[in-house]
Amino acid sequence: MERRRQRRCRGPAAALLLLVTMLGAKAAAGAGGRSLPQFSDDVPFRVNWPGIEFTLPTAGVLYKEDHYIIMTTSEKEKYKCILPMLASGNEEEEKDYKGPSPAELLEPLFKQSSCSYRIESYWTYEVCHGKHIRQYHEEKETGQKINIQEYFLGNVLHKSPILDPEQEEKENEKDSAKEIPMKNIEGQMTPYYPIGMGNGTPCTLRQNLPRSSSVMYVCHPEAKHEILSVAEVTTCEYEVVILTPLLCSHPKYRFRASPVNDIFCQSLPGAPLKPHNLQKLEQLEQEHQQQQEMMKPPYRRGKEEEVNSAKEEKFSSFHKPVAVGTPHLLTVGTTHISKLTDDQLIKEFLSGSYCFHGGVGWWRYEFCYGKYVHQYHKDKDNAKTTIVVGTWNKEEHLQWAQKNVARAYHLKDDGLQTVKMVSHYYGNGDLCDLTDKPRQVTVKLKCKESDSPHAVTVYMLEPHSCQYVLGVESPVICKILDTADENGMLSVPS
Repeated sequence: MERRRQRRCRGPAAALLLLVTMLGAKAAAGAGGRSLPQFSDDVPFRVNWPGIEFTLPTAGVLYKEDHYIIMTTSEKEKYKCILPMLASGNEEEEKDYKGPSPAELLEPLFKQSSCSYRIESYWTYEVCHGKHIRQYHEEKETGQKINIQEYFLGNVLHKSPILDPEQEEKENEKDSAKEIPMKNIEGQMTPYYPIGMGNGTPCTLRQNLPRSSSVMYVCHPEAKHEILSVAEVTTCEYEVVILTPLLCSHPKYRFRASPVNDIFCQSLPGAPLKPHNLQKLEQLEQEHQQQQEMMKPPYRRGKEEEVNSAKEEKFSSFHKPVAVGTPHLLTVGTTHISKLTDDQLIKEFLSGSYCFHGGVGWWRYEFCYGKYVHQYHKDKDNAKTTIVVGTWNKEEHLQWAQKNVARAYHLKDDGLQTVKMVSHYYGNGDLCDLTDKPRQVTVKLKCKESDSPHAVTVYMLEPHSCQYVLGVESPVICKILDTADENGMLSVPS
């Protein structure tokens, strides 16, 4: 409990100097100690107060008894703060790597002439790999043609000439000697491979200079070359982050999660377990939280909200936004669902009591089988804005299934026929401002094998205004597809 309440800081120097500021402390290298390292945002740190009787961890991050500094507070309390050794364990693997360069690893993507899309509230972004980046918006007016407002944020600057083997080897050696650039992506310092694109649409705010972009390719083993983000870093200059599995075979570009590293501050003789000023500060914080709780109006959750809240805690977010080559794709989110057994999970899912969530960015999605599809957004105050995309009505679905394919088959190599997808119709959603008609969505449930048996991928397309397609893919669905009848209705496997 105590450790959970410790502050997390970036860099050992940041963590310790935060204490220096709060407590009026002084830091000095002790006998065999170390001077404070430079500030760094690469790895998060946490300060702990274990007391005198303490054994350093032997697994995980490396610690050495002589790697410490002495902290002295304004009240003359002394602490020996042992810092973790930050050496990476992957230098040998990176040094011995003789495989393809990052440019060679990405070459298949450029040869495929594939494009990735990201749809936001107004703009759609199109990245055609190795060709161009386009930002556009379609204006649809009844009885008139579609007007497109578009800007090119960059075009390929040049095509690499074909190198002879010797020259190619020299280029690879140059690449390996270069320092790999890093970017803070969702709190983790992540290596990326940059490709510059210029010659975009002239920018009136910069004397008609052409727009330009830096496309940053980042390793993600389960991605499909998706656009993670598009940002205008300065006027008419952009950064585009692409998630791709192609870079993951290169050791220097692999994603490595940054753990929270502990700094252990042991009290020296005459000092309390934790500095008095810090104890007072924590007590004030606790009193303030209690006052805030007392000021809140009495509120009791409904039974349904308690169930939904408990279910949401079972989800852990796993980022996977937009797939390649799919037009009008909104967002994709992969989540790892609860530790229920397969039988329990299938029964709860088919009863509508266990809902799947997905999506990233501004909008997220909730799909409750046989109940509804919601699109929602939570702001900083945790207030929730919800749009009903569609609700379930069995009779309406059966009418829809008579005119549409509700059950699609896949013919295996051995001649056996299996169900590969079922489609369900959810109508009567919230009224659409553009069409003055209720929103509606076709939910496509697909089998998707994965190393994680309880992973779910959810994505949404909008082929027509306020008429959506929600894709739901999971190994869980693989277990129930063959129970589908001619109308695509599923049941618990016998």
